[in-house]
Amino acid sequence: MKLADARSDMQSLLDAPSPATLTLFGEAGEAVTSPVWFRFSGDTFELVMGLKDHKLELLRRDPRCTLLIFETEPPFRGVRVRAKAELAPDEDSAARLAIATRYLGAEEGRRYADTSRRPPGYVVRLRGDFAKAWDLSESLSTPL
Repeated sequence: MKLADARSDMQSLLDAPSPATLTLFGEAGEAVTSPVWFRFSGDTFELVMGLKDHKLELLRRDPRCTLLIFETEPPFRGVRVRAKAELAPDEDSAARLAIATRYLGAEEGRRYADTSRRPPGYVVRLRGDFAKAWDLSESLSTPL
């Protein structure tokens, strides 16, 4: 399923600071999963990684990854996107600021993204070649 097909049902999930994980491949081919913050715009998911983030090293070696976004409350919707990561410098930490603000609010987001505290990192862009979306609302409303 293309994400565009499920987008209207999932828009509030994608607009919210929803929990997410990124799975990539370690040096020996093993799956490595980490929690991440994201934003979604158009058909692209964006994450930000620091210059010394181990995930960035892994993506440079093998750009294949899976982003999993989910809800922890009913109706327990989720989206899983498989993609090849595109890496670009996060000029002036603009993406870091936008994403941190989503999760932390304006003041804390600015403090987190402050370039005097940490240098700009990289924007990781994911344009999903495959997306799967789910919504358990029907399952939850069906009597056992």
